[in-house]
Amino acid sequence: KIFYNMYSIKFDTNIIKGDELIDIDLLNPHEKIIKRKQTKLTKFIKSFDEYYIISSILCCHKSHVIIDGHHRYFALKELGFKKVPVTKIDYSSDLISTGPNGGGIPKDEIINKGVSNELFEPKSTQHLIYCSRSKAWYPVILLSTMFKIDTNN
Repeated sequence: KIFYNMYSIKFDTNIIKGDELIDIDLLNPHEKIIKRKQTKLTKFIKSFDEYYIISSILCCHKSHVIIDGHHRYFALKELGFKKVPVTKIDYSSDLISTGPNGGGIPKDEIINKGVSNELFEPKSTQHLIYCSRSKAWYPVILLSTMFKIDTNN
């Protein structure tokens, strides 16, 4: 199966294990955030009267460790959201990399940090997804789904 998203990358859809709203407390961050960036995002989301369209948080479908979306996670948590939009992915796939040219922190270390609540410094990891059409690696956020969240609750 091949899935085309709005950025026209081509990838194996078996990587996607589901899109849903889940309890925010089930997610496990693996990185600290840049507080200034999270504060700006929180204010921006709060500025919408009824709803906001947001990219889902990407997480490992087994451990619920956040792969992409730490600032979104912390902003939504600060705003009091109990349920947040996630896209669950098969993090063990070789089509997801933790850095350019196969470099980066090993995936098992990232999972261990997330489940232990010992966080890496901000922006320590860079996750990429392989595009079979261009034979190139792109930011994993391209696997996110757009969700409408109510901002007036």
